[in-house]
Amino acid sequence: MPLGTLDRSPPPIFKQGPSALSKLVFFSALALFLMVADTRFRITQPVRAALATALYPVQWLAMQPVRAARNASEYFTGLEQAKSDSEEARKKLALQSLRASQVELLTQENNRLRKLLALREQLTTSVVAAEVLYDAADPYTRKVIIDKGLVQDVALGSPVLDEFGVLGQVTRVHPLVSEVTLVVDRDLAIPVLNVRTGARSVAYGDPSTLGSGLELRFMGSNADTQVGDLLTTSGVDGVYPPGLPVAKISRIERRAESAFAKIYCTPQALVSGARHVMVVKPVTGQIPALPDSPAPELPARKKAAK
Repeated sequence: MPLGTLDRSPPPIFKQGPSALSKLVFFSALALFLMVADTRFRITQPVRAALATALYPVQWLAMQPVRAARNASEYFTGLEQAKSDSEEARKKLALQSLRASQVELLTQENNRLRKLLALREQLTTSVVAAEVLYDAADPYTRKVIIDKGLVQDVALGSPVLDEFGVLGQVTRVHPLVSEVTLVVDRDLAIPVLNVRTGARSVAYGDPSTLGSGLELRFMGSNADTQVGDLLTTSGVDGVYPPGLPVAKISRIERRAESAFAKIYCTPQALVSGARHVMVVKPVTGQIPALPDSPAPELPARKKAAK
């Protein structure tokens, strides 16, 4: 069969309709039309709303792992930040508590030092300011150690005062420190004067009483003493300057079978909490020595009568 007689058109099964270029032009024009129509008339808004509504559960489920990971990260970050903030706040609170306690301590020290200065102005004797270092190691005595000694001209037997009154007496002196026996020690006695009545007596340390105190001994049962009477140094011993507060009478026991009353006193000084003290020169050390007087001349003997 000659080639010219063959039908060159494709069989019906392979017919493809419009050409690809025609389709491209058609769909491009349709897309352009739909875009213009959607922009002007919002014709696809209901379709979009319906699709968004239908796809929302899928989107919500797809976002849950992301949200869980984000929340976990924020939780751990917040937990670390909270721990850091809590630690910082605890440090600041501790620092402020320390500063507050230091301010309170400094205020107390300033008040005590002011009282000491006021007491120093009342004294006409020379004094040495000192600080209590620690309590003596002997549990059977009431003594403290101060930071002044022979180098600072502290003399043996010097009275020691705090801002409230007589604290004790220097009983041992070293070059740089001194030992002070407190007024409540059983081995210490102070001549005192009852301010209300003017009666003199002797106060002895009595550590056996509650909180450690003093006792007025050898006072008659009918002696004029009352609870609350103030006892000051009498000055008759030549050691303590007169008029320094020593104690107040806290309890009186009068017994019929005894001629003497049991009189208990509370010390005015802070025997358990003193820190800043004054060491006073003993009164006997300030009394000038008597001048040397010439020996008296013996009267001439009368000449024997001739």
